[in-house]
Amino acid sequence: MKKTFFGFLALAVLLAGGCGKAAYKDGTYTGRSGEDDTGAWGEVTLGVTGGKISACEFLTRQKDGTIKDENYGKVNGEISNRDFYDKAQLAVAAMKTYAASYLKTGNIKDVEAVSGATIAYNQFLEAVENALEKAK
Repeated sequence: MKKTFFGFLALAVLLAGGCGKAAYKDGTYTGRSGEDDTGAWGEVTLGVTGGKISACEFLTRQKDGTIKDENYGKVNGEISNRDFYDKAQLAVAAMKTYAASYLKTGNIKDVEAVSGATIAYNQFLEAVENALEKAK
């Protein structure tokens, strides 16, 4: 009976990823997505502490490298098309949501796309994947 219990326990430890082995090397890692059809891309910076994700920041950049922020969607510093600006700002808000959700859940599969910000979502997923490859 004891052999069976310890056999199952050993199998569970193996399936869970080993005996206390860190999943990732501690440090800071940056990953970048490919460019979308406008030349924009996403960039994630992950902090790893104790083998686990401890920090996550996600930004998207326009073709010229400018960060998409509160000015994204404006033309010459002005809101010339409210609908376009609102959609652009939805994507900016989603960037923070994606990073916070990933940090909270610790699982990229648990991060849900925000309707209207799926390009940023796909860029986030790709950038995280690239950063995690570096952290292995």
